[in-house]
Amino acid sequence: MTRRRKWGPIGVTAGLTLTFAVLLGIGTVRPDAGGTPAPTISAAQPAAGPPWLRRYAPDELPPQFVLFSFDGAGSHAHWERIRTAAKSSNAHVTAFLSGVYLLPDARATEYTAPGGRPGMSAIGFGGTPDDVDTLVTDLNQARSAGHEIASHYNGHYCKGVEPATAWTTPDWTAELDQFLRLLDTAPGLEVDREHIKGARTPCLDAHPGAVLPVLAKHGMSYDASQLSEGLAWPVLRDGVWQFWVPQVRVPALKNRRVILMDYNLSQAMNRAKDEPGRAEEFATIALDTYRSAYQSALAGNRAPLVVGTHFTDWSGDAFTLATERFMAEVCTKPETVCATYSEVIDWMLRQNPAVLDALRALPQPEAT
Repeated sequence: MTRRRKWGPIGVTAGLTLTFAVLLGIGTVRPDAGGTPAPTISAAQPAAGPPWLRRYAPDELPPQFVLFSFDGAGSHAHWERIRTAAKSSNAHVTAFLSGVYLLPDARATEYTAPGGRPGMSAIGFGGTPDDVDTLVTDLNQARSAGHEIASHYNGHYCKGVEPATAWTTPDWTAELDQFLRLLDTAPGLEVDREHIKGARTPCLDAHPGAVLPVLAKHGMSYDASQLSEGLAWPVLRDGVWQFWVPQVRVPALKNRRVILMDYNLSQAMNRAKDEPGRAEEFATIALDTYRSAYQSALAGNRAPLVVGTHFTDWSGDAFTLATERFMAEVCTKPETVCATYSEVIDWMLRQNPAVLDALRALPQPEAT
């Protein structure tokens, strides 16, 4: 994507209003041109839910959405922390669940990665039956609190690593089918395949042409696996919403460009070496990066800000600390909505398509 200069905070309201007015008057090219038109909800239909879930006027600034997303989602300790943080800040989050965590170690051979052997997984399995029962309880509580469970597929094999060196559409179909089967067969789990609306591929590196048809065939709404330079609004591709993981500048690292995921930040800070004694230092660097990206989006095109993390304790749980602190800071701000991916889609479906096109046409800001 072409990088452009971001808009400053002084002129953003007037600029957004003027852009909306011009594009509404002359029309625009849809980002999904040649594909399925984006569905919309009639303006006459009353909006249900929170006050922001409605059709906005062309001269209104959209909410600043923040999407807290967690890959793996198998740690009880992290579920307890994130549920507590989200509740206190009125936030909803999205957990991309690795399906193998629903299989006790003793039943590992019930999963076979495409091209692999039964019982293979790059991230292990669910532990004891009691461990799996605890995870099921965590997932049920998360869903009842308004959080979203999505798919992180299963064995976490990445491109270039056997057996996932070149997974095709049939391979991703088999992987997703197994994820859904693991949901269906997990005792007591109240999250079933009808609740799974989106997915993120391991390591963010699957080709969209191989994955998007799989999601569309399964009736799913979004993919959260592709990268953008700067902060960009989702687009509709082949009937599936493509949410971007942004590449932003890290102020503490001389504005080095980094994917806004905890693993990538950790790599940029110290080559992902586990250094618990530097937890506060790393948490501060991550938090300042989140703040910078948030301010860039808020003063710019208001694209949903994706904050990507894992349920891990890297370097003294530095990134969980940063996430908790950032959530507490921004989610209670009047113009900010900390939402799930499906909630953002619900909002977009209520908008005039030309308004969304106007937002996509704005310069894509970066954290600076």
